[in-house]
Amino acid sequence: MSEPDAHIPDATVARLAAYLGVLTRLSDQGVTTVSSNELAEAAGANPAQLRKDLSHLGSYGVRGVGYDVAYLLVQLDQHLGAGPDVPVIIVGVGNLGRALVNHAGFSSRGFRVVGLVDSDPALAGERVEGLPIAPESALEELIAQTGASIAVITTPGQAAQSVTDRLVASGITGILNFAPAALSVPDSVTVRKVDLGSELQILAYHHRRGPASRTAVEPITASLPPVAASQVEPSQNVSVPKP
Repeated sequence: MSEPDAHIPDATVARLAAYLGVLTRLSDQGVTTVSSNELAEAAGANPAQLRKDLSHLGSYGVRGVGYDVAYLLVQLDQHLGAGPDVPVIIVGVGNLGRALVNHAGFSSRGFRVVGLVDSDPALAGERVEGLPIAPESALEELIAQTGASIAVITTPGQAAQSVTDRLVASGITGILNFAPAALSVPDSVTVRKVDLGSELQILAYHHRRGPASRTAVEPITASLPPVAASQVEPSQNVSVPKP
């Protein structure tokens, strides 16, 4: 795992993750080069912003040619620091939790779901995509066994803080929070909050205003944890940054 670039702002890290997602799709499609205009547009940025963002990492483009997709993909992947098979656990295995278990955005970014936990005793032992659901009482043991340092919370809001306290006490340093609750964590732990309701409200606002305003809508950061916990400054309960 590469060392984090502490001087890079959180918003820039989020856009770099969006560029990485686009490059991954282009690579899968067999595309070998991409212009700054094409890459920026696909990621919801503009070419000037793209070049400024990439300048934090180095100079990779060739004037008149664009960017080598494979090379830039490797560079961004190294700087964002996910690496292969970063273990992740999911706490709360309802409809959303189940959908996330096999989410392509995890594996394509180097994250691997290694454990599932739910408070419903009726679910204990049930398998989702081959993974058994552990009871809530086994949370600490599961973290120790899997070595997970990142957790995804999809519990009801009222349970989120108590779950978070146990996760932090067990060594979790990064939390992707889908629960409708503000979480309190120490400075050593990074929380990224996914507020789907707010994002839908933003879309509804621009829809009511008509086509002229829709060009200003910034896309929700693609795929779910695009950034390893070590790559962003510790913060508490910020909304998903937009590219």
